[in-house]
Amino acid sequence: MKALIIGSGGRESALAWKLSQSSKIDKIYMAPGNAGNEHIAERVNISATDIEALISFALNNHIDITIVGPEAPLVKGIVDAFENKGLRIFGPSKQAAQLEGSKAFTKKLLLDHGIPTADGMIYDKYEDALAHISAIKRPVVIKADGLAAGKGVILADNENDAFEALKKIMVDREFGDAGNVVVIEEKLKGFEMSILALCCGTQFKLLVPSQDHKPIFEGNKGPNTGGMGAYSPVSLFNEEQLKESAGIIEKTLQALSLKGIHYKGILYAGLMVTTTGPKVLEFNVRFGDPETQAVLPRMTSDILDPILCVAEGKDLSDCHIEWTEKACVSVVAASKGYPGSYKKGYSVRGIEEARKNDDVFVFTAGCETVNGDVVTSGGRVLAVSALGQTFETAREKAYNALEMIHFTDIYYRKDIGLVHGDSKNR
Repeated sequence: MKALIIGSGGRESALAWKLSQSSKIDKIYMAPGNAGNEHIAERVNISATDIEALISFALNNHIDITIVGPEAPLVKGIVDAFENKGLRIFGPSKQAAQLEGSKAFTKKLLLDHGIPTADGMIYDKYEDALAHISAIKRPVVIKADGLAAGKGVILADNENDAFEALKKIMVDREFGDAGNVVVIEEKLKGFEMSILALCCGTQFKLLVPSQDHKPIFEGNKGPNTGGMGAYSPVSLFNEEQLKESAGIIEKTLQALSLKGIHYKGILYAGLMVTTTGPKVLEFNVRFGDPETQAVLPRMTSDILDPILCVAEGKDLSDCHIEWTEKACVSVVAASKGYPGSYKKGYSVRGIEEARKNDDVFVFTAGCETVNGDVVTSGGRVLAVSALGQTFETAREKAYNALEMIHFTDIYYRKDIGLVHGDSKNR
């Protein structure tokens, strides 16, 4: 079989690596992909959002299964477009992708169906949102409705911060049309969890839980990023909380079904585990990044089988996924200055040496090839993941391997997995 993976980040590198282990896969393409995966996949110079070009490539190259990594093409309707051409693809429809594409759609769905989430209000007028903030006088979270590259959620501890955030979104329009509508909600306290579920209609199977570290600095301090590392399993997340999280997934799929929306693909629930149980912070409609880099190394079964099962709309009870008991820790190496401005074009050394270590995996992300040399091209350059019989062993392996990798201005947190805390009380 031939597979096409759409996207260019560490998540897509992890998917290609896992997919390459399937005996049924003969060829993997990545569009556009990144440097560092040449041993398992062929890069295709097509943007992840150029749907027509991707369809032409899939048709001309007889692609058997396409897997979509990032959210933008899903929100644009790539799944619908592929299926209209008779192409098999893994991911939710444009309607279903509203769960990530519109925070207002998601907030209304959750509140209407009694699914645990923060109390919140939706506003499309700046003056009304301003009046709401002035009236409640407490810490809030302000969310731009549309996609904003992970930067559209602003935590405001006081009234002035909230006014500034609202102005940034709705007046200054830093996120463009994504800020036409905002969601203003209470600031929850607890610890964050990431739950990925393989879904087909109202059926689902949970993948193993993980926890992301979003803030740039150690101790979970500083501005939020796309994620500076993740780990799995999570000891502070108990069976009762896992059961409640499964209930959230179930109710959400049922709520979508009542709207006539058949969800197929991965549903990522970003949860805050509070004293009264897990509550939804957000939904993503694809594999998380860097959660995927901490979850997939623990999967011991063939990933292709469940992907095909979902893409073909089959009964998930026939779909089996197996996991190792080993722990996985994944640490992101970033360019100094990220998530702000940073320099590019620095040579990356030591990737192949690090990969020679047992149970160590290097998933490249912001990397390009220039004159045969792998150089930095993004904020999050790569992730080093490691498996260990214990959490401590996995951490030690990951950091030892990371010390073998070098590029100018390399930065990574030294405390991935050690700090749980409240993840900035979102």
